[in-house]
Amino acid sequence: MIVRTRFAPSPTGFLHIGGARTALFSWAFAKKHLGQFILRIEDTDVARSTPEAVQAILDGMQWLGLDYDEGPFYQMQRMDRYKQVLQTMLDAGTAYYCYCTKDELDALRESQMQEGTKPRYDGRWRPESGKTLATPPQDIPPVIRFKNPQVGNVVWRDLVKGEISIANQELDDLIIARADGTPTYNFCVVVDDWEMGITQVIRGDDHVNNTPRQINMLVALGATIPQYAHLSMILGSDGQKLSKRHGAVSVMQYHEDGYLPEAILNYLARLGWSHGDEEIFSMQQFCQWFDLDHITSSAAQFNTEKLNWLNAHYIKLADNNLLAADITDRLAKLNIKVTAQPPLLEVIGLYKERVNTLNELAANIAYFYQQPVQDAVAAEKHLTADIMPAMTNLVALLKTVDWQPEAIHQAINEVVTQNALKFPKVAMPLRVMLTGIAQSPSIDQVMALLGRSEVLSRIEAALP
Repeated sequence: MIVRTRFAPSPTGFLHIGGARTALFSWAFAKKHLGQFILRIEDTDVARSTPEAVQAILDGMQWLGLDYDEGPFYQMQRMDRYKQVLQTMLDAGTAYYCYCTKDELDALRESQMQEGTKPRYDGRWRPESGKTLATPPQDIPPVIRFKNPQVGNVVWRDLVKGEISIANQELDDLIIARADGTPTYNFCVVVDDWEMGITQVIRGDDHVNNTPRQINMLVALGATIPQYAHLSMILGSDGQKLSKRHGAVSVMQYHEDGYLPEAILNYLARLGWSHGDEEIFSMQQFCQWFDLDHITSSAAQFNTEKLNWLNAHYIKLADNNLLAADITDRLAKLNIKVTAQPPLLEVIGLYKERVNTLNELAANIAYFYQQPVQDAVAAEKHLTADIMPAMTNLVALLKTVDWQPEAIHQAINEVVTQNALKFPKVAMPLRVMLTGIAQSPSIDQVMALLGRSEVLSRIEAALP
């Protein structure tokens, strides 16, 4: 049997972290077993589905590198097939028309709640042997309901949560087609999983309650039942449900914020799954190691600090040429044009080990390509009157020194000695004059990259 998994997002919002993890696990399981991974867009919620959300899902999958073998399939393009299956079920007696009005159902629900019983459809239009149904009203378009079994249990071995058993008595007859004829979510999912030959359904545990209904419909259709694996939810670091303040934003927002896809994937892989103590690994390794047995059934916690740590690691490893193309775009969004001097590759090499995100990298190197804005607090602390004579001495030396980091460093040391100062007393004011702030990599390397004329211009501009 060929393993076939699927990722089936609803385009009513962006691809978020939880959905991306589901996609990653489904993709990795298929890769591990040399199977096939299918992308399906479940767009039957016409009122809430948008083309922008569809594109955001496709963009997110592409950015993450989660390639699919088939698809994307769109449920709205499969309506004719759904209606054929609905008719087949009506003919077989596993589905039936229900003519209840909204007012009738509201009254039924209110009555049940007052009696303290679970609100559920009472089966008044359900055909049974020996039961006489009312004459269907001509002015009420019916819905179609699935004739759910009324006895026994739905039992399945969830690949994450273990054995789950739901009594059929807890399930009422689900609406599978609305009054306007459009099929509902649970029905479309069943038909799609059946006809696409899905062997493992890996999805969030918010779908656990849908599973017994879907299994019963698959049985009614004579379809093979896939295995189910329900992933626990992702919580914020405070233990609450993941929200925007924790990072539950569009996956593409992480791209905007300066994260590398390798870091996002590596981080998501460790959200609820582990391979010993391994923390950093490639997607090739992940696909080799991945199994459903080591997914925890308890909720995973999102930790931005750990994500930043991983992102910093992958930035350090990244090819500078690839980073340069990205950083050029990020600087352009800050209205900063990268010039030939200083060479961007060298500037990136100087700073890449000091940042957590590409946005930080772009912001930190901006002063190489535009005049820096001095931090007022740093300027007040370091650009004092008593240090200016030493700065003047340094300017004189820098005009003739060989423009290499070692020679620049020696020139600074000479000024330090001549003025009976410690090295930081000269280096810190230099940083403020040249970069605008008091922190930077080795100041002689910064000066070498900025170039003699730019260094002298910035120092002299800061002198009284």
